[in-house]
Amino acid sequence: MVLWWIAGELDSISDAAKEAIASEEGRVVVSAVVIWEVAIKRQLGKLDAPPGLLAQLERAGVDLLPVTARHADRVGILPPHHRDPFDRLLVAQADIDGLRLVTADRHLRRYGIDIVW
Repeated sequence: MVLWWIAGELDSISDAAKEAIASEEGRVVVSAVVIWEVAIKRQLGKLDAPPGLLAQLERAGVDLLPVTARHADRVGILPPHHRDPFDRLLVAQADIDGLRLVTADRHLRRYGIDIVW
């Protein structure tokens, strides 16, 4: 299972990440955190993302992961390796739900979660 978050262009995804996302046994999970961050960045003009992203993800059959109180609580005990609240919440979700996180952000490796890139 992979928790999918790509901050850059789809073309920049590594072969290992593409394989993890496309694998037949793999389950792609997109966090509500990703939808939230994309919506904010799109509104601020910092990200060119389609306005129908959620509908596209639902049509693609990805699993959507809600943010729970357990996820939010875990953020409070994470070491301060990373300051971005969205990324910290993704780390908490990956840790609690046993998911591999697809990200190019090397700083997140310090949390000891399984990262694919």
